[in-house]
Amino acid sequence: MSFLKEFRDFAMRGNVVDLAVGVVIGAAFGKIVSSLVANIIMPPLGLLIGGVDFKQFKWILKPAQGETPPVVMEYGIFLQNIFDFIIIAFAIFIAIKLMNKLHKKKEVEKPVAKPSAEATLLTEIRDLMKEQNNKG
Repeated sequence: MSFLKEFRDFAMRGNVVDLAVGVVIGAAFGKIVSSLVANIIMPPLGLLIGGVDFKQFKWILKPAQGETPPVVMEYGIFLQNIFDFIIIAFAIFIAIKLMNKLHKKKEVEKPVAKPSAEATLLTEIRDLMKEQNNKG
């Protein structure tokens, strides 16, 4: 088996393709949530705490000297990323919870199959024969 054929077989497996689709959709979902946090949630939150933009929170560890830029720890961006993570995790939790609920409904909806009339008759005959063997 050639190397390219092995690679093609590997890449075309259902799990690999599903994973690739999941990664692409996840990346797009992450961008949407990041925009939601940065552009919708954080501005009113900053307004509530005094008109502060979280991205501006930073510590200057070493000021700029001539051509050398300052050494800055931008913890506001870190806080915004934490909010992104919490919202993404919550959205995934809700989605998985919904999928599990739908999956359980599908299992409950399956009716229990009744045995056919022939199977019921054969079961009765078997039980009668066992009774007769046990008596005598």
